[in-house]
Parts: sequence; C-alpha cells; structure tokens
Amino acid sequence: MNEIDVEEEWGILIGGEHVYTENHYDIVDPNTTEVIGHAPEATSDHALQAAAAAKEALTSWKALTMEERCEIIGRAADAIELACGDWVGLVQAETGATIKIARTMQVAGAFIDRFRYYSRPHEMSQPLPPVYSAASALAPESLITGNVLRQPAGVVACITPYNFPLVNVAGKIAPALAMGNTVVIKPAPQDPLAIIKLGEILNDVFPPGVVNVLVGSKPEIGAALVETKDVNMVSFTGSSGVGAKIMEAGGKTMKRLLMELGGKGALIMTEDCNVEAAVGGIASVWGFHSGQICTAPTRVICHRDVYEPTIQALKVVSEFMTVGDAREETTLVGPVITESHRDRVETFIQSGINDGAEVIVGGERPERDGFFIAPTLLAGCTPDMHVVKEEAFGPVVVVMPHDGDDHAVELANNSDYGLFSYVYAGNTTRAYEIGQKLESGNVALNSIAPHMYAPFGGFKMSGIGRDRGRWGLEAYSEIQAINWPS
Repeated sequence: MNEIDVEEEWGILIGGEHVYTENHYDIVDPNTTEVIGHAPEATSDHALQAAAAAKEALTSWKALTMEERCEIIGRAADAIELACGDWVGLVQAETGATIKIARTMQVAGAFIDRFRYYSRPHEMSQPLPPVYSAASALAPESLITGNVLRQPAGVVACITPYNFPLVNVAGKIAPALAMGNTVVIKPAPQDPLAIIKLGEILNDVFPPGVVNVLVGSKPEIGAALVETKDVNMVSFTGSSGVGAKIMEAGGKTMKRLLMELGGKGALIMTEDCNVEAAVGGIASVWGFHSGQICTAPTRVICHRDVYEPTIQALKVVSEFMTVGDAREETTLVGPVITESHRDRVETFIQSGINDGAEVIVGGERPERDGFFIAPTLLAGCTPDMHVVKEEAFGPVVVVMPHDGDDHAVELANNSDYGLFSYVYAGNTTRAYEIGQKLESGNVALNSIAPHMYAPFGGFKMSGIGRDRGRWGLEAYSEIQAINWPS
C-alpha cells in the first residue's frame, strides 16, 4: 500500500485549470479516525465558474461524432487503468473499505469497465415509418416520414455518494460524455481525494472544460449547481430526502433529472426455497462494505415454515463475519464512513429494540478505534417498525414472517422504496411470478447477482430514471423528432 502524504495539496478542476482554494477541511480515515488529507473547500462561486466552463466547452464537444467521443473515452480508460493501481491505499483510507473491496471493486472492476463499455459507439437514432397525412388547413396531402434522434442534454451536474465514489462517478460521466454532454463532478465530501486524481487523468485526455471537478463539505456547492441555468441536468445518487430537495429546486429551471435514491431491499423466501442459498445471499451482502450499499437485501420476508431455520442459519453465519481492521486480509466487515453515521445507525438499531424487535446477534459497538458497528440481526419485526420501513445504510438485517406468496408481496410492497428486491423460491417460474408483482425497479431471482447492463433505478422514493447499458446513454439525452414529406 502506498504511503499517503497528509500534507499533499489538492485542488479543484475548472475549465482545464487546477484551482487551489483558500480553505480546506479534513478527510478522516474511518478505520483509524486519523486525518489523511485536507480537501479543498470550494464555494458557490467556484460552482458557477465550473458550470460556465462546462457550458463553454459544450458546443465543440457535442459537435464531435459519437465515434470520436468514444475514442477519447477509450483513451481515458487506458490512462486510468495505468494509473489507478496506485490509488488503492488512498481509496481504502478514504472510504474505510476492506482490502478486497478496495482492490476489486472500488478501484478496478466496475470502475474501469464502465469507461470501457461506453467507449463503444451505439446507434442512437430510430427511423419512423411513413404515415399518410390528409390535406388540412395546415398542409396539403402528403406522406410524412421522419427520424427520432437522441441529442445531448447539455451540461450535467454529477453529484455522487461516498460508498463507491469512483464507480459511481464513472457510471455517470462515461455515458454522459459519450452522448455529447459536458460534466461537473461534485463528489461526496467524505471521500473526494481519489476523484481529484481521476479528474487529473481525465483533464489530460479531454478538451478543457469537458470535465470539471468541485470538492467541498458545504451544501452551497450542490445548491448552486442545481439552481444555475448553465446546468441542464442533475444526476444524483444519495438519500431520498436530498433528492426531493433537488427536484424542488431544479424545477425552477426545468432541470432534467436522473436520481438513484434510497433503498430498503426486500428478500422473499418461500417455504420451498433453498434456505442455504438464500442465507448465503443475505450473508454476502449483510456486512459487505459495512452495509453501506443501497441494493442490500436488508428486509428478509421469510415463510413461517422456514422462519426459525433461517434465523438460526443467519446467527451461525454471523460468527464468521469478522469485524476489524479493514487493512487486514481476514477482515470482512470494516467501519462505516463517519462517526455521525455510526451514531445514526446505532440509534436506528435502538429504535427497533424499543419497538419490540429481538436482537439475535450484534447491537453493540465493537471495542476498537474507528467507526465500527457489529453486524446486527433483528427478528420478531413487524411492518410498522421504523427499522423495517427505513434504510439503515449499515450492517443491519431485519426478519419478518409471511404466510404465503400474496402476503409476502404485500409486505414487500409496503414500503416507500423500490430499488432492488430478491425472491428465493423452489423454482424459477414461481420466483418470476412473485417478482413481477413487486414494486421494485430491479428483481433478482434465486440469486443476489445483478445484470450489470440491465436498466438500473427505482420505483417510488427510490428514484427517477434508469442508467447502465444503453439506458445510460438515453438517460443523458433529449429526444428530438425530425420529420419531412417523403
């Protein structure tokens, strides 16, 4: 692991120029609580400057063909792949991710894959079949044909979360840039340093102003991006509460929106399901990145016939979920991102206890430095409990019994969220029948594995729009229809 220079000076990126701000704030390693760097504190003026720079660069960037833009994205992927191996230690210190997650997911894997995918041009036009148009006061009789095009949305503000900073940024900017948009990146304040490094790489590949990077701990930066007319679209991943505020503020300038918001993933188990497989799926995500993942199956809705065996199996599994130093190879569960977030999750767990849930495992704070939470399993839960209705964003799983498929669907849909759900049943046909009744943007059957090129997004308070695959390109575009007499 490379040494981190605590005194390294970090800047923001505006119009191709590195800007060093007057003020800074501390970045803290959640594993040790030590300060590992001092991030630049941008202002709303910087945000407006970045948006203006992106707007200035837009005309020439979107004038390139998709093939030309994708070729540049491919060169960016090459440059990132050469450089990012040196970022593992930094990303781990910023995010608190375990070694395995930092090496295979935070820095490599999906991060680079998203640039590679969008370096391949896609055909984005669709011809319209000719239609007969009768003579009218508007025009003479004619046969009208046409074409439907996808045009860039414009300047896109990409506001990203702390859990997977590089992966999430890549998933936004790669399709946005391929479609001909320019971007202003605003990463989460907790772990922005690797994003600054990414910006340095991209600045060497893309024309000035096509990619801009802002960093800051105060909400005024995001607010300025949402309010300015120079930004045409906001792509936001984060909480439903903040998403609602963005929607309200952005409505004044009719911002196009793509929002991936909160989740409270339901995992349904039928009486004939493979309990071992279901428990394995739950366990693999239970402590994954300390539960800081919006697609986690944290609401287990288990048929009463397999309710007790499931709880006992999860109890046994928890004994192997090693909580500890995220820098150790044997650690499975590292810290959560900040002290305040740890306190929030602990309050969340206590609310379940106060409401009558039974703590099967966990519930206590590990005795060690850092922002650690023991994996916690709550049974005897009911639909009205806060721990059942809201997202913990920590290693907390709740279990409820159900009495049949319809009851399970009712419990699963009794939620403000609908991002990712799961069904474990005795056969795929039954699982599919249950899955299509769920109010959820994504459903996995007898597995927790997602399809990485399927459209991704949520129902209800889990968001607006879809990205990934071809849908990612469509998300960052406007539809334009052009027609003429044939």
